Amino acid sequence: MSGDIARLIEIMATLRTPGTGCPWDLDQDFRSIAPYTIEEAYEVADAVESGDLGELKDELGDLLLQVVFHARMAQELDAFAFPDVVDAICDKLVRRHPHVFGDAAALTPGAVTMQWSEIKAAERAAKGAPAPESLLDGVPLALPALTRAVKLQQKASRVGFDWNNAAQVLGKIREETDEVAEELSRPDIDPRSLEAEIGDLLFVVSNLARHAKVDPEQALRGANAKFQRRFHHIERRLAELGSSPEAASLDEMEALWVEAKKLEKKAGVP
Repeated sequence: MSGDIARLIEIMATLRTPGTGCPWDLDQDFRSIAPYTIEEAYEVADAVESGDLGELKDELGDLLLQVVFHARMAQELDAFAFPDVVDAICDKLVRRHPHVFGDAAALTPGAVTMQWSEIKAAERAAKGAPAPESLLDGVPLALPALTRAVKLQQKASRVGFDWNNAAQVLGKIREETDEVAEELSRPDIDPRSLEAEIGDLLFVVSNLARHAKVDPEQALRGANAKFQRRFHHIERRLAELGSSPEAASLDEMEALWVEAKKLEKKAGVP
């Protein structure tokens, strides 16, 4: 196994060698590569959703390349190299699992999460990092918005700033929906105010997902896939009828949408 990763590291070094390497690879830096890293992580998630393990293998390779790329650029700056990355994560995993690698007692999943956060805070203090000014500090801005919303809510919940149950969140969703409706009813709609109200609504919906123990990103990916699947059904059926979405009426497409829903229900597709 070590030989396999060594080959990848060697290939990356060759691509980044001035004069003989790849001009595109040589032109990159941490900032220019970061969007590709995020993109590859999403493609891994897509492969997981599709259930295609062959595709997952390929996408994990693409994501691993991103790690090797960043490590190579750091090595060129004499900052760290790929083995340092591996050592750091291995040490971190052992350190944050004292119930597995140490003498700590067995824990429930919830207690493990709490322990992880406590150890992470202790590590930060040991490094001399300044204490965060806010409980909400440390949630990366680059996270997908729904994911970041949940993480912010989780942090606030630890000090009791939270609804008691999902039913209370539903009440807040109705309140936010009414506020969106109020904005839309204005004769001179303020785009910024409308955006803010819709943002509030999405934030509360993500909170509902958290209370229901549903990942809102995964739920939305599923809804996107469902919409795409049913729209494809509309396109196929219209083509069979010698028509197209551009030529069909809304009523015709709606009827085919209902047809797709019935077929999925009959097949047991959620």
